[in-house]
Amino acid sequence: MKKQTGEVSILSIDIGGSNVKATILNKQGQLTMEYDKIETPMPSTPKNMMEAIKKLVKKFPNFDNISVGFPGFVKNGVVMTAPNLGNKAWEKFDLQDALSKEFGKPARVVNDADMAGLGVVNGKGLEMVITLGTGFGTALLQDGVLLPHLEISHHPIAKGQGYDDYIGDRALDDIGEKKWNKRMKKVFEVLKTVFNYDSLYIGGGNARKLTFKLDSNMKLVTNEEGIKGGARLWNGDHIQGINAVIDSDKKVVKK
Repeated sequence: MKKQTGEVSILSIDIGGSNVKATILNKQGQLTMEYDKIETPMPSTPKNMMEAIKKLVKKFPNFDNISVGFPGFVKNGVVMTAPNLGNKAWEKFDLQDALSKEFGKPARVVNDADMAGLGVVNGKGLEMVITLGTGFGTALLQDGVLLPHLEISHHPIAKGQGYDDYIGDRALDDIGEKKWNKRMKKVFEVLKTVFNYDSLYIGGGNARKLTFKLDSNMKLVTNEEGIKGGARLWNGDHIQGINAVIDSDKKVVKK
């Protein structure tokens, strides 16, 4: 697909425990092509992940910037934890810099739920986004502005278990959908009480397995909607809650 003169294109990538998904967005967050995916490599080392990303986007149209949602704690584009991919291999890996050097384009990397949150919220009040997949991802936004990331998935929810252990893929496989849904009801009650959000958005591959009625301020969202957040990573108005925006050359751009 040929770009129009002056149009900014953004390669938006969502890294998950099962698949790596990507598409090209315009600056408004609209998809300019159908999103594509590839299986997450095993073992999911940085080297293997970089190779998978290169393979996935090999035939993509040209792009100007890169946005990535990563399943772990990310600080200034550097992966600090990656519980569902392998913490040891990823610890302090500068994924943002690696992608920028590989493709010769500016890159920004944030937590995957944070990027999804930017893509799905309506910008009114306190909004919470959760992703139900290999693990449990969360993001908080106030009036459309992304707040500092909290690793809520590691907070104990039951008998010393964090959310990843309690309602992640492994728990779902072990206890089945009926008991998993019972646990999800408990989780929603906790989130409602603790955060008192105005709206809650639920994404991730396991969201479709919820079988009970959701509250009126709760909404299921798709991966396609979440990946649109890659465009808003380049709009500082939406990310002022992060300590700073880091350019690919490592210069800090302060708000």
